[in-house]
Amino acid sequence: MGGLLAACQETRTTTSARAYAPIPSNVLALMQEKGTDAHKPILIRTFKKEAEFEIWKQRADGQYTLLKTYPMCRWSGQLGPKIKEGDRQVPEGFYTITPGQMNPNSAYYLSFNVGYPNAYDRAHGYSGGSIMVHGACSSAGCFSMTDEQIAEIYAVAREAFGGGQRAIQMQSLPFRMTAENLAKHRLDPNIKFWKELKDGSDQFEVSKQETKVSICARRYVFGATAADGRTVRDGEAACPPMQEDKQLAALVAEKQKQDDAKVAELVASGVKPVRIVYADGGQNPEFAYKVNELSRPEAIEQGPREIVLDDKGRPLVPPAVQLAATRPEPVKPQAKAEGVTFVPAASPAPAAQAQAQAQPLYRQLLGFSDPAPASQPVAAAPAPVVEDQPFYKRFLWSSDPAPVAPSASEPDPAARPIPLPPRRQATVPAASPKPQASLSPPEPVSGAAPVLAPGFKALAALER
Repeated sequence: MGGLLAACQETRTTTSARAYAPIPSNVLALMQEKGTDAHKPILIRTFKKEAEFEIWKQRADGQYTLLKTYPMCRWSGQLGPKIKEGDRQVPEGFYTITPGQMNPNSAYYLSFNVGYPNAYDRAHGYSGGSIMVHGACSSAGCFSMTDEQIAEIYAVAREAFGGGQRAIQMQSLPFRMTAENLAKHRLDPNIKFWKELKDGSDQFEVSKQETKVSICARRYVFGATAADGRTVRDGEAACPPMQEDKQLAALVAEKQKQDDAKVAELVASGVKPVRIVYADGGQNPEFAYKVNELSRPEAIEQGPREIVLDDKGRPLVPPAVQLAATRPEPVKPQAKAEGVTFVPAASPAPAAQAQAQAQPLYRQLLGFSDPAPASQPVAAAPAPVVEDQPFYKRFLWSSDPAPVAPSASEPDPAARPIPLPPRRQATVPAASPKPQASLSPPEPVSGAAPVLAPGFKALAALER
């Protein structure tokens, strides 16, 4: 229980050699293409809903450029901030990663601590810790990648620290701050907090420079510092006089004005507010099937569900009904991710499987494997049935089919007291039927009624 509550708690032993693996050559080539190099500072952005993990690299002009987007293999919890230890929530906010938070001896291949709780979290009384970015695709509140991904991310961060970067900013967001996401989540209880985070996200997207983050009066203050140039990090204290870049502030205000207009347009067009419910977090669609050692695979298989709300934030339809109606079908993977082993998804729905396996008792006792045909509904008109051969002809190896169409008054074959046995397959080679001359009914005498031998009368009675 202590291990579960401690989230991604890890121990340090001797330094692992994997912590010194070089940056892959294709990533170094990508850096050169982007106008940067291995020793320039980096910045991290993550998006829970989209399950994406971005690394941005600083160029010579001081602006950051997107280096690479990694599909996130696993995150846990729901959209929203982490509040208490053991809630399995991946935290949301602006965090700082220092060299001392790198763990080369992680039980999850490699890892680094994101810095939760920060001054904002502590000011709100949030508890917990040891929230990591690590491998193994297993999350109890962490950002979990594949081992191959974390090896690459760890190497990029290590070389940035080696180049003189003192701290890496990590922006952990619930989703991409698009007008569509904001319109859909406009009635979520966390929307005020998310709009606060959007302010910091907008600062970065407008300037492409690391967002200035101050924390005071139990809130984030982005793009501003104290009058004396200090960065304030006391969440309980009142905010001192702040100064900001007026030109940047004007650009951010213009962006937010445009975003608000788009949100209002979407709402006017009929976009309903929703609440997204996860069984326990999610993963990027690239990992459509289970991955080895994936934590709680049954939660991933259920997928996220959207609960549509009315204008007062109440479900339009009872949540249980909406969840049942929106149960997603298993998705086949489009492409196999590198370094990941996929395991087949769940079997077909139990109801369909049970229907396919249903057989009358006599078929089970006799060892027949073909399922009995389902009977037609009582109210429906019986469909014409054509049987290959009468009962006695099948048992006597007669090869000429005799179609029989049941009348409307005749009971359904599946409801007869003595069901028809199935046609046995490959019991007698079709190419060499047994002679039938001695077993055929006698030829009728001209002018006389047809006569059947007693044995044929009994078989015909069973057939009827």
